[in-house]
This record gives sequence, C-alpha cells and structure tokens, in this order.
Amino acid sequence: MRQESARAERPSNSNARVVAVILAAGASRRFDGEDKRRARLPGGQPLLAATVANAAAAFPRLRVVIRDQDEPEALGLAPDTPIIRAPHARAGLGASLADAFAVLKADGELAGAAAAAILLGDMPYLSPDTLRVLRDSATPKRIVRPRHRGRPGHPVLFGRAFWDELTALVGDEGARSIIARHRTHCLEFEVNDPGIHIDIDVAADLATAALPLDACPHS
Repeated sequence: MRQESARAERPSNSNARVVAVILAAGASRRFDGEDKRRARLPGGQPLLAATVANAAAAFPRLRVVIRDQDEPEALGLAPDTPIIRAPHARAGLGASLADAFAVLKADGELAGAAAAAILLGDMPYLSPDTLRVLRDSATPKRIVRPRHRGRPGHPVLFGRAFWDELTALVGDEGARSIIARHRTHCLEFEVNDPGIHIDIDVAADLATAALPLDACPHS
C-alpha cells in the first residue's frame, strides 16, 4: 500500500470535521436469537450504548445507523442520540452503508464534514487514542484505517471524495472494493490496540470480552 500520496495532503484542523457513523442495523443472526445490540457487557453496559459512548469520546459529531422498526431507547441509546434509519438494512451491510451515506450527503449540518469514520456497533473496545489518531489524519481525499501487528482493522475513515461510491454499494457488499480501487489514497497507522480486531459476534464473545485485551483472540 502506497502511503506517500496520502501523506501529501493536509489533515483536518478541526475534529468536528469528521462524523462517526456507527453501523447497528444488522440482524444479529448468530447471537442465539437475541438482539446483540442490547446484550450486556461484563461491566453491565449494553453493547451498542458502550460503542456509541466510546466513539463520542473522540468524535463530537456522530450518527447511529439502525433499522426502520428499531426504537433507539430500547437499544440503550439516549433519547437525543442522532440516528439514521436504514430502510434497506435487510439486504446487508452494503445496503445499510448506501442508506446512511445518502442521508449524510443531504444533511445540511454535515455540509462541512471532510470525512466519515465507519465504526461497527459491536466493537466497543477500540482505544479512544486510536480513534483520535485516525480522526486527526482525515482529509476529504484520504482513506484512513488502523493496523495492529501488521493486520488492518476498524474503523475506516472515508474522505468526502468517496461518499458517492459508498452510496452506490448494494446487498452485503462492504467497502473493501472502494479501498481496493483507491489504494494510493489509503493511509494505515500501526497502533498498539488489539481492540481494532475485537468484535462481539456470538454470545460466547461476551465472556471473552471480560479478558484483558491482549488475551482476547483476534477475530
């Protein structure tokens, strides 16, 4: 991956120029029939609420992407949490991303946003320091993501120049194809943060999450 062209751009000067987009419109099909977004972490906090609180520590502006029928408060979210409804969420991750970025592009409050950080709602153990490093490196024409022990992880920040391509995603297609097409605009940071690889995918992962991060298996 070439990093030189990415470094040539100047990063955003204001952390408010990056909006966090937390994807939480999945169906939890592997979570023993329960809604994992409401599952309690070892500390007692609902999974999605913990992820949102963690993101809010680094991103002054955020949006949580949920399904049409979801009630935010039932998911443990505060009543004033900014949300985006994803009417095509049943079609998969790519469809949810397309729904979300169509709304972001039309949101007047985000007209000056330089980039969006895509976070997964089931990854509550990202270090706030990692999020800040990524945030402060964002530019409109850059894709930024972390790497731990040589392996890329989450979140991924997409400059505004790539938002049109995100709105064109379909089905369960993620954003990897966009990254592959624009490798010369990608910048990766090596971070000391196992949390970029740790998600809560099945119910058994809740017990694993009680372990120190360095002891958790990487997903």
